[in-house]
Amino acid sequence: MNPARKRKLTIILFLLAGLAVAVGLTTYAFRQNINLFYDPTQIAEGEAPVDVRIRAGGMVEDGSVVRDPDSLKVEFRVTDFTSAVTVRYEGILPDLFAEGQGVVTTGQLNSDRVFVAEQVLAKHDEKYMPPEVSDALEKSKARAAEEGREMPEY
Repeated sequence: MNPARKRKLTIILFLLAGLAVAVGLTTYAFRQNINLFYDPTQIAEGEAPVDVRIRAGGMVEDGSVVRDPDSLKVEFRVTDFTSAVTVRYEGILPDLFAEGQGVVTTGQLNSDRVFVAEQVLAKHDEKYMPPEVSDALEKSKARAAEEGREMPEY
């Protein structure tokens, strides 16, 4: 083979190998940062993966917020009015966090089916509802209607 042609072929092969590595690393990084949303019913039915970073959301159940007086630990339940999941969080909660309000949490579901949150986001006004939470509540409302149950207004 001609030396000039051999050198061009080598350069092309190195460029293709570098491109393949770059695409592989980018794909791996995206896979690590994807946060799928699950509602409390999906978590209760076992659809949510354990020890994988996910998002969960719904309404904070009335009377469920328990704060540790000696630390920033808080435990509460998030519901879609069909099922509820216990959330544990350590940190400062948003100012708008309250019982009966919509929240979206990011974290991991542990083997005890308790959601350990790294971040808690509260809706920012009385009219806005995060799209994921709104969709989950609408699904729950449809299930309740099929079963003939009443759901509270949100």
